[in-house]
Amino acid sequence: MDLLEYQVKEWFGEIGIPVLPSQRIDHPTDLKRLKIRYPVVLKSQVHAAERAKAGGVRIVETTIDAIAAAQTIFNLPIWGELPEVLLAESKYDARQELYLAVVLDTAVCRPVLLGCKEADIDWESAGEKMEYVVVEQEFSPFYARRLALKLGLEGTLMQSISHVIEKMYQLFIQKDLDLVEINPLAVNASGQVMALNGKVRVNERAIGRHPDIAPMAAKVVKTHHHNETNGHLSKWDGIEMHGKIGILGNGTGSVLATLDLVVNAGGKPGVCLNLRHAFVTDTTETTFCDRLDTSLKILAADKSIQVILVNLLGSIPQSEVFAEVISKFLQQDKSEVKSPTGRTNGSKHRRESNLPRLVVRLGGSDFNAARKYLATLKTQGDILILVENLDEAVAESVRLAKSTSYKR
Repeated sequence: MDLLEYQVKEWFGEIGIPVLPSQRIDHPTDLKRLKIRYPVVLKSQVHAAERAKAGGVRIVETTIDAIAAAQTIFNLPIWGELPEVLLAESKYDARQELYLAVVLDTAVCRPVLLGCKEADIDWESAGEKMEYVVVEQEFSPFYARRLALKLGLEGTLMQSISHVIEKMYQLFIQKDLDLVEINPLAVNASGQVMALNGKVRVNERAIGRHPDIAPMAAKVVKTHHHNETNGHLSKWDGIEMHGKIGILGNGTGSVLATLDLVVNAGGKPGVCLNLRHAFVTDTTETTFCDRLDTSLKILAADKSIQVILVNLLGSIPQSEVFAEVISKFLQQDKSEVKSPTGRTNGSKHRRESNLPRLVVRLGGSDFNAARKYLATLKTQGDILILVENLDEAVAESVRLAKSTSYKR
């Protein structure tokens, strides 16, 4: 999850990275109460790239010009995204611009400090232009100075930029981030450094540990997802398709393998959710069974889902509670299947519907107790089907989804 620039600048200022005087603009009339001296730079606050080329950055000299420019920017979509906020910032005369970043390198499982003497560069494709230092042990100012020396910096400029790198790393660790980037870091004629633009990428797994980040995540989800179910999905924790078979698993490999098997068997997967990790929208700590309960409700509220295929392998925390969640789901009032997200594909509050069939495959000795308990629930008719073999579970799910005798 990437933050907007004005949010990044707030974090930079709090931790000690130099930023320009700025002011958040929610409406063009806010510029009548601007506390910054002109000339001012107005910036569109969107996640899309290349906003300057698209006209989302304007330099203005007077209040009248600023209001007119703000009205234009507020109504200017950049890659389909309209800004809800603008950032008004003092203009800065830079003599030199650099690129700095702290990024998590998953290949070496260590943070890496990056630097380049050219700004407006992409760290993923910079090649030989980019200098880097791997933080191999506990961080110390030595790493920051080493990168500054690699960039060919000397004297007070080396000290100033080393200090900025230290603060970037401190923010990186403090907030559990995947990326902290300053692009560009400007240097004026007197040698003063200033972060003119920044980027922060939050690790979605860590949102629950940071109450100050949770509201930002909820805002991003609300703004960038067309429906509420999508808000629970991130790159590896969920896939939304439009078939009849919803899939729940306890790992990325489990979910993707099950999806492939369903497709190979002639079935059409629907929403697939990974229960191992918290959802993007979870603003408090959740357990595996909390996510299971939420996911079952999401799929049950989707009228297109005819079958829910649960494939759990190995072990899970609270395995004894797992069966109770399933039992509670089966016993709920069938006429009031509600989604915690509000997505119903019909009435906003309730719709008349049966529960989808539930095909459960549990692999591993930890599930023995849950398996025995679920076996006693077969009085529910053919709504709950227990299968030990994954291929059989997939075949049964596909058969039920294609069956014309059961309609929700």
